[in-house]
Amino acid sequence: MSTQSQWIQLFRDRKAIDPVRVPDDAQQRLAALSGIRAVVFDVYGTLISSGVGDISLASEQDRDQSIKATFIEQGFQLGPSAQDVAFDEFLYAAIKAAQAERKAEGVTYPEVDIRKVWATTRHNLEEAGHISGGSDCDIDTLAIDYESRVNPTQAMPGLQETLSALQERRLAMSIISNAQFYTPYLFNAFAGNSLPTLGFSMDCSVWSYQQLEGKPSTRLYEIAAEQLLTHLGIQAHEALYVGNDQRNDIWPAQQIGFKTALFAGDHRSLRRRKDDPNYADILADLEITDLRQILDCI
Repeated sequence: MSTQSQWIQLFRDRKAIDPVRVPDDAQQRLAALSGIRAVVFDVYGTLISSGVGDISLASEQDRDQSIKATFIEQGFQLGPSAQDVAFDEFLYAAIKAAQAERKAEGVTYPEVDIRKVWATTRHNLEEAGHISGGSDCDIDTLAIDYESRVNPTQAMPGLQETLSALQERRLAMSIISNAQFYTPYLFNAFAGNSLPTLGFSMDCSVWSYQQLEGKPSTRLYEIAAEQLLTHLGIQAHEALYVGNDQRNDIWPAQQIGFKTALFAGDHRSLRRRKDDPNYADILADLEITDLRQILDCI
């Protein structure tokens, strides 16, 4: 089995088992949108249901035991001092340091490349004598082992049916996502194919870890709009953006001119931002509770 196949299997083996449930405050609102030539998706909480409602970097939780289990699984030995040390503090410190570097460069919403974070975390733990060994383990596998432990995922209902129908209609598809290098493998795990095979334009997809900038920065949406126009001749108003977060998805997409659909199909991920007056009253063009409803609107 190839390394990538092993990564995909990790996501499958640690798949979320809690059923996806429509939240009580979902307000389905469908309408016919004319002139749509592309559908652009968020990933976590929209196409993929996440155990934490987002990518795992979005919040700090007590994950010391998960990190230690990851190192042990990947052939490391824990030093005598390990039981008295919180390994997750090393990880979060590395994330904050990387984010601080980007903020110093003037980026308001900094993102990290998790591979560099894990390389720093491993180095610092080794330097402190808390771990040793693991010479055969690569950083990518460490990151995926940990992510699959702390953030079990599964396909949203109707994922494959929706993507297949959009592909059959010859609508362009792409992604704007707060994500990491391993995010595309979730589609191999839960939709049975790679993103290009499923119909996604990789030239027009924008990933936060590549830009080292995250949502709700409008820059990600500006880049996506430019790529859609350059590669496919599609203007922003001809694209429908689908996401689960009023602040991170709907607001910036609207600023750039995308049509928008708020995905309200998963109680774990819907973010109305009711406590933030800047975003609470934003109204998407659509509110959907099932991905397949997109097909009725375009």
